[in-house]
Amino acid sequence: MKIIANNFLGKVVQIMVLSLLFAINSAAAAKMPSFVLADAVDGAPVASTDYTGKALLVTFFATWCPPCIQEIPTLIKLQEQFSKDGFSVLGFSMDEGGPDVVARLIKKRSINYPVLMADEATAQTFGGIVGIPTSFLINKEGNVVKTYPGYVPHSTLEKDIKGIMN
Repeated sequence: MKIIANNFLGKVVQIMVLSLLFAINSAAAAKMPSFVLADAVDGAPVASTDYTGKALLVTFFATWCPPCIQEIPTLIKLQEQFSKDGFSVLGFSMDEGGPDVVARLIKKRSINYPVLMADEATAQTFGGIVGIPTSFLINKEGNVVKTYPGYVPHSTLEKDIKGIMN
């Protein structure tokens, strides 16, 4: 009886592990949600389809968030380093003060990547943003391959971007 119970328990654990691995792999292969958002500088609509075939780092931020501001120089460097290879950083501002405050930040910090005005609905389509900054690495096939809650060091982002660009 003990052998049967151990075999049964072993099979249950095996099924749970396989299910967990499948769930992790499925989450890693999730498609980036579609969006059409206003550019923070000129208000022009920008669609997710504008980035078909590109690798992206989508980062949700706000102008009043210290770690978000701390991350800007890294994002500028990544845009400079990888844009020629079909990569772009996309900033999604969660500021409630409107695009003027965001446009001032873009000018002040010489931000070289597109910054779009996002909202709670956009955050929900990306799975719900519970804190900022939160970033998503998206491969050229449009799949979210990594999620970063909080500030991420340049070296980590650079390594991960290089990993999906090959």
